[in-house]
Amino acid sequence: RLTALRFGAAAVRAVADGRFGHMVALDPPNITLVPLAEVLAKPKRVPLDSDSVQTARELGTCLGD
Repeated sequence: RLTALRFGAAAVRAVADGRFGHMVALDPPNITLVPLAEVLAKPKRVPLDSDSVQTARELGTCLGD
């Protein structure tokens, strides 16, 4: 919950500061903003059999398939 709170607060601060086109990210121990162009330049693929995908499906998250 604390990480979610930190992400949300960082996102709100970014909007208040007019910093659009960024993604909130965890760079331990800090929460940072990363430009979307940088994020899209090197996509990280998640294996379909990973526990992250399994958990998302169990929670009812739509993954577009």
